[in-house]
Amino acid sequence: MDYREIVKLFETTPYDFRWARKHEWKSAMMMSWKTFMKFEACDYTEEGVKAFFEFISDDDIYRAFLNGSYKVMVAVDGERIIGVGTLRNVNILSLLFVDEEYHHQGVGSILLELLGSYVRDEEGEKRMFVKAAPYAVEFYKHSGFSAIGNEIVHDGIRVTPMEKIL
Repeated sequence: MDYREIVKLFETTPYDFRWARKHEWKSAMMMSWKTFMKFEACDYTEEGVKAFFEFISDDDIYRAFLNGSYKVMVAVDGERIIGVGTLRNVNILSLLFVDEEYHHQGVGSILLELLGSYVRDEEGEKRMFVKAAPYAVEFYKHSGFSAIGNEIVHDGIRVTPMEKIL
């Protein structure tokens, strides 16, 4: 999706996109967990599902969010969080989830574009990285990411390392 298509989506979407507020952490992670279980857990071992849950419920990552070093952007429909995109270590996309009811409406693409713009314009980085789950590899390819390695398995989680030149 090119920049003009993203701008058009952003202008026509009824949803708000912004940095998460402190009180929204739990809702954002619960939506991520629900979506993970629906679409991705089937691609992982029991160990992988447990590792994912431990990651999103980890106190250290929550503290990093509170102090601003783990960036969390949300898409909201009224008060409901419908999408989440997170950054760690400045330019690594850590999580990207969109509630099932909002799939194929451009929410993930807009989150990805906004996060990429932040990484490029505010952090001065020229690349963004992601370890894509099997379910998301095609989405990331369509969004301008390229695989930079073969699929790997770590703690039962299958991922393909990818990057996007910003």
